[in-house]
Amino acid sequence: MRWLKVIGLFSLLTAISGCGLFNGKGSDTASTYNENVVGGNPADPEFTEGSSIFDLFGPNDAEQTVQVNRYLWNASLDVLDFLPVQSVDPFTGVIITGFGTPPGGGRSYRATVHIKDPALDARSLNVSLHSKGGPVSASTTRAVEDAILSRARQLRIADTKF
Repeated sequence: MRWLKVIGLFSLLTAISGCGLFNGKGSDTASTYNENVVGGNPADPEFTEGSSIFDLFGPNDAEQTVQVNRYLWNASLDVLDFLPVQSVDPFTGVIITGFGTPPGGGRSYRATVHIKDPALDARSLNVSLHSKGGPVSASTTRAVEDAILSRARQLRIADTKF
């Protein structure tokens, strides 16, 4: 019975010290580990210093916007319409397709498109093509990127006419 009390008391003290109830008081040496830990990027506007685990269960940000260019997004889906879409995430700008054969082609391709910026710019678009035999040549990937950029410009011009 005495061992049970000792184990219970030890467990209670361990749990209390692990929860930070003592706040580091009683220690003779200064702890620099906790001072150097940063919970996020302070330059980020959503960074809050007093965040806790319970913030995960709070309400979502209602003003969250999509940070991709809509013309690049629609052009990517138009140009790669022969590929089956497996996954899309407009918040990160990623489109992942399955294997498909282009019209008039005999080789099967798979594409991953990443739109990194809301600007209609070549630097905003990153296309990765794969075939069942491995990566595709850089010239083929560049041709697909050029086709997507051309289609995005066409969509933008058509949108400004009305």
